[in-house]
Amino acid sequence: MPDTTPLAPMTPHAAISAFNYLRAVQADDVDAAREFAGAEPRMPDLLADVATRIVVPVTALPGADAGEPCEDTFALEALGRVFVTSLRIWARSGPDAAQGIARAVIDFAAQFLTEDHEDVADTLRQLEAVGVGQALDAHPVPAGAHQVR
Repeated sequence: MPDTTPLAPMTPHAAISAFNYLRAVQADDVDAAREFAGAEPRMPDLLADVATRIVVPVTALPGADAGEPCEDTFALEALGRVFVTSLRIWARSGPDAAQGIARAVIDFAAQFLTEDHEDVADTLRQLEAVGVGQALDAHPVPAGAHQVR
């Protein structure tokens, strides 16, 4: 039975850190990726959280208004669940898992979310805007503080 516990909202800092790392890995900027990973020892877990927030909506069963799902729909939902579970298990192996998880997230974005005329870097920027926006909505900036968006 899948875990249906809702994800706790990411903090803005966690979302920004994860997407900085993803963009560095995608750009093959080894030095920046190493710096981002070194600054955030929970990077594999953050990347698994980001992956869940990306994969689940893409692979989830459609709502009731979409009609009766077909076998392919159930297969896609199951594959999404397996993918996310595998990334979460991989994240438990430690900080060295970050790059592999990042590459898996980037490949998923390239295969499922990037149109033929787009670059995966553009897709990652769009995903980051949504992810950081959701984190800011869940963790409002205290009065008098400067908001980063």
